[in-house]
Amino acid sequence: MNKLGSAIFSRLVIIVPYAWLLFFFLIPFFIVFRISLSTTAIAQPPYVPVFALSDGLSGLWAKLGELHFDNFVWLTEDALYFNAYLSSLWIAALSTAITLLIGYPIAYGMAQAPRSLRPTLLMLVILPFWTSFLIRVYAWIAILKPEGLLNQFLIGTGIIDQPLVIMNTNWAIYIGIVYSYLPFMVLPLYSALEKMDNTLIEAAQDLGCSQISAFWKVTFPLSIPGIVAGCMLVFIPAVGEFVIPDLLGGSQTLMIGKTLWNEFNANRDWPVSAAVATILLLILVVPIVFFQNAQAKAEEQGR
Repeated sequence: MNKLGSAIFSRLVIIVPYAWLLFFFLIPFFIVFRISLSTTAIAQPPYVPVFALSDGLSGLWAKLGELHFDNFVWLTEDALYFNAYLSSLWIAALSTAITLLIGYPIAYGMAQAPRSLRPTLLMLVILPFWTSFLIRVYAWIAILKPEGLLNQFLIGTGIIDQPLVIMNTNWAIYIGIVYSYLPFMVLPLYSALEKMDNTLIEAAQDLGCSQISAFWKVTFPLSIPGIVAGCMLVFIPAVGEFVIPDLLGGSQTLMIGKTLWNEFNANRDWPVSAAVATILLLILVVPIVFFQNAQAKAEEQGR
């Protein structure tokens, strides 16, 4: 009975993540993809589905020949969407790089701090989550606008004579993304660095390595899993970010999140919006799958 119970429990443990993936990823993705194959209509909802579950298997099979990918073709014909994808990927990649450059020293300092002080430092990193994300973004408007706190401080100290134009530029977006997603970079980096055996550094230094050389040969390679995890946690949501570009970047900012929002709400073109979302999801998911497969093969070869 105990063996049977443990077997059932082990199967349930495996089923739970797959069930989560099914209900909160695959089914919503299927719904969005189905809308992307539909046609626009003046109705509620504003599209005519090509097929419905009520049609049954026979009806579904009969309508497979009626499927069309006109909405996806439309995305390739309009340069707006292509430029929005490229701009989003570039802004997200650069923001991720800046976040890594700032977050790594913070995580390293936390990992090297006395153990009694680490919980306090960890709490300070998590502390911004206690405030609404929207309120924190609005606070940056008060800081970065021409008459904001930053320009008042710089003019008051005599560093500049004229206010800096930061609001409604990509620089404001970079600042907003780096500030908002910095904890997502610091936490996995801290987790990887905190588990590192410091005797490895001592051994490297005993063998003639300097502190800098020991860092690049020992610490940095061991922290790569944390770097990868942090970069993914920052890059993936940054690509589809909407609030920060809309509030800090202004109307001229071209990112796929804003384009998607405009298609859904302003143009009421749900099929094209669903096609945009489908391609965005594939752009983000496919490289991750290939990376995980390559990482798994590398681990197998290392064994």
